[in-house]
Amino acid sequence: MIKVAVTGAAGRMGSGIIRKVTEQDDMEVVAAIEMPNTSLAGKDAGLQAGIDEIGVEIVGSENLEEALKSSGADVLVDFTIAHAAVETIKRATACGVNVVVGTTGFSDEQMAQNIENVKKNNVGAIISSNMAIGVNVFFNTLKKLAPLLYDFDIEIIEAHHNQKKDAPSGTAMTAFEVIAGELNRDTEEVGVYGRKGLVGKRTSEEIGVHAIRGGDIVGDHTVMFVGDGERLEVKHQAHTREVFIAGVIRAIRYSPDAEKGVVSSMNDVLGLE
Repeated sequence: MIKVAVTGAAGRMGSGIIRKVTEQDDMEVVAAIEMPNTSLAGKDAGLQAGIDEIGVEIVGSENLEEALKSSGADVLVDFTIAHAAVETIKRATACGVNVVVGTTGFSDEQMAQNIENVKKNNVGAIISSNMAIGVNVFFNTLKKLAPLLYDFDIEIIEAHHNQKKDAPSGTAMTAFEVIAGELNRDTEEVGVYGRKGLVGKRTSEEIGVHAIRGGDIVGDHTVMFVGDGERLEVKHQAHTREVFIAGVIRAIRYSPDAEKGVVSSMNDVLGLE
């Protein structure tokens, strides 16, 4: 039985993860963590997630280490915000707890801290900007297509709900990095984020990245490879947040066998190249 701790336990993703974990035969929720000094402290995490009581009380993150140790958690799942997640990863890995992280918006420096903490504490970690199974097949497809379409113009368009705080999305940025990496292009030099005014002719090397925000869009990502007289589009649409949670469940199940001291990706979880 895999013992699971969930941060952001009362949020949309956290609640969904708690509901889904309780449906599994091989895992259970043992700890539920919310923001420091939360008013939800002491409330049952199951009731907050819209299901029956599960006998796990929500605690504030100031008590994270105590909650992890007393519950015997094997893995902590984090879908929060970048600056909070960095600290959570640091503290959880120091407790010897594996981590599954779907939080987006990490800076290069923050991601370096995550990698260092995983390495230093020799735990298993899966960190992905998007846990959806289809999205990771999408990334794998882009990796194979980019070298074949190296002389096409490439544009990335992402759309999300009007409550999303970061832009471009972590998924769009991963797509950008995958493509740029395959084409040996420097992301700092070729990324163009939206266009306005007299920007001049498009260069052959640049990769456009564009963000749309509106309504309740869960997550759409399109990569356009545009040549002379033809265009190829690779698109992934998430219709519900359940697609991300399905990937989280696979990542949790993979976590006990994840290589220790390194950050694994959903490619590892799914066995993709």
